[in-house]
Amino acid sequence: MHKLSTFLWFQGQAEEAANFYTSVFPGSQIKSVMRYGDAGPGPKGAVMTVEFEAFGQRFVALNGGSAFSFTPAISFMINCESQAELDDLWDKLLSGGGQTMQCGWLKDKYGVAWQVTPRKIFDLINDPDPVKSKRVMEAMFQMVKLDLPTLEKAHAGA
Repeated sequence: MHKLSTFLWFQGQAEEAANFYTSVFPGSQIKSVMRYGDAGPGPKGAVMTVEFEAFGQRFVALNGGSAFSFTPAISFMINCESQAELDDLWDKLLSGGGQTMQCGWLKDKYGVAWQVTPRKIFDLINDPDPVKSKRVMEAMFQMVKLDLPTLEKAHAGA
């Protein structure tokens, strides 16, 4: 058992969401499904939680009802190795009704916020040359989906 798990509160779509995420992230899997029993509070046999794993991180999707909803104040960052990986995950996470946000952020169709970023952006932003770093930041602030070649050109001053 993991010491730390991320619980995601859904309004009845826990199983659907877990299946969606395991279809998006390579190597992920559903680990277990827990159903309500006679004690409720949901109908007996209905899905209460779905434990799944993505990129080695444990998540539990909970059918918690309508008391809470997701906010971008909490997001999950995906560090992509290439623009192709970034493009693929971006498109998959937006499928079915997601919404784009600025600077590589998006909300999927369930309202969960994601930052889909190229791993290399941190080297570019943290360059000891403040002029290069500033150009990268300025370029990034103009983007919705991050574009690594454009960020690299900004870093180089091209």
